[in-house]
Amino acid sequence: MSPKQQRGEATVDRVLDAALELYAESGEAGLTLSAITQASGASAGSIYHHFGSLHGVTTALAMRWLGRLLGDLAAALRSTDDARTGIHAIVRAYLDFVRAHPEAARLMHSSQADHEGMAHAKAIRDAQEARLTPIAAWLQARREAGELAPLTTPVIESLIMGPVVGAARRWLSVGDIDLDEATPMLQEHIWRSVAPLSTYS
Repeated sequence: MSPKQQRGEATVDRVLDAALELYAESGEAGLTLSAITQASGASAGSIYHHFGSLHGVTTALAMRWLGRLLGDLAAALRSTDDARTGIHAIVRAYLDFVRAHPEAARLMHSSQADHEGMAHAKAIRDAQEARLTPIAAWLQARREAGELAPLTTPVIESLIMGPVVGAARRWLSVGDIDLDEATPMLQEHIWRSVAPLSTYS
């Protein structure tokens, strides 16, 4: 990597780190161009060069943390031996991530992120393909081995992630969920929803 590329990456890191701090302090309203330039030390021209727009900064920040979350989920699956422990690991890894990085998680679960996800779902999945592929491959292998219900991967993903995302949003917005108590309950209820019928028949 050339010195110019290194400087460019350092600028991107400074801008994204500053943007997260501003979001933590003031929410989306705090992510103004002047605030980001002051907090990061990057010029407005540099921000537009690297991100295209102010909106591009927010999108890049959400994508950075989504990538980290997906990396944690994939890593959690690598240490499991069967479908049940894998499902439990995914649930715990997601909620542990939310608890460890609440401001980043709040951004990722915001209405703006939801809008982006609906409008650009394919582009987001393509951008995160390297991190999504191991998770999808694990689900497919377990389903083909008969360890998961004979459902399509998108349906299994929805059954797993729907309740976890719902609990994360509730904890982030209302705060009336104890994640330590919720985690084992979610783990087992989600497992029952994707387990082979023979498991509980």
